[in-house]
Amino acid sequence: MIGKTLFTGILLLAGLFCSASPAFSQSSPPMSEAAKQTKALVDKAAGLIDSEGKAAFSKFRVKGSEWFHDDTYLFVYDRNANVLLNPAFPSREGTNVHGQKDANGKLFHDAMIEAAESTGSGWVDYMFLRPGQSQPSHKWTYVKAVTIDGVPGLVGSGFYPE
Repeated sequence: MIGKTLFTGILLLAGLFCSASPAFSQSSPPMSEAAKQTKALVDKAAGLIDSEGKAAFSKFRVKGSEWFHDDTYLFVYDRNANVLLNPAFPSREGTNVHGQKDANGKLFHDAMIEAAESTGSGWVDYMFLRPGQSQPSHKWTYVKAVTIDGVPGLVGSGFYPE
């Protein structure tokens, strides 16, 4: 009886440790329609950027298009964290976002660049101010490595799971 109780206690502690430890944090969002659509949008945009370069950006800026509607938009950075495209926040274009932290202190732009450089694509989660809200919300972003007119970079888009 004591052995079974001890074993159960160890399992409970291990479960608590794993759920609280960043080393065991979730590396992608739960599969949902929003996650599938976000990944498909970024993959399609990456193909367009690889074939058309910066010329594709004009398509991504059209409000009401498949690329830019509601909370959905694409952004493009070079590998030095220079913002090349962000139609939702055009004042960020031409700025460098290296070292910027979210509300929890996560270097989320740097994490996006790392995902694109290390594996070619990936998901990054962080806290971000949702349009029309005053407090940051949890956001998942999918990024993919691209070459923009010969310059290595990434394209990404995200969604709010709640």
